[in-house]
Amino acid sequence: MTQDEYTRTLDGHYASNWGPPRAQRRWERGPVEDLPRDFCVLAFNRSPAMTAYATRCMSQLEDEERLELHLLTRRDDDLAPALVELLTVTAHYHRTGSSLGLGHTVNFGRPWRPGSACTHGLISLPYLDGPRLEWLLEPRVRFLWLVPITASELLFKKQHGLEALEERFEAAQFDFLDPLRASVV
Repeated sequence: MTQDEYTRTLDGHYASNWGPPRAQRRWERGPVEDLPRDFCVLAFNRSPAMTAYATRCMSQLEDEERLELHLLTRRDDDLAPALVELLTVTAHYHRTGSSLGLGHTVNFGRPWRPGSACTHGLISLPYLDGPRLEWLLEPRVRFLWLVPITASELLFKKQHGLEALEERFEAAQFDFLDPLRASVV
């Protein structure tokens, strides 16, 4: 498989779950030259009320463990550049810093949306889409959800574990699309 075929395979996997992307963006500031040439962020109309912003080619064919991430938000195109930047910075960290995976967290360095207390991201299973989105089998690629969380939720996760935090999310029936949501801990 060539890199171009790999890129098309990722595109096809996303499209089979969410339909064709409505936009494709590449962040042009910072050390983006460290990212693969095919890296970009795709925007999908996941539902009438929700947009999925997803990395494409954060992983590469030669990677031992391939990972792509998505972030869900309410339909709100004016925030697209900030979300493209968040996913680009996260992909850069994954490619040049520490490899990311299920249960890991990243520091956004700012609120994910203006006025939000969610300044970190938790890499979680794609609960809304399930295993159909989570795994591409050939080549094997894992697609996970980057959930914005608060600093207190991050601390709780470090002290009590991922499962305990996710139980808190479920018990609180938190609105993961609400940037102004209260912390669940």
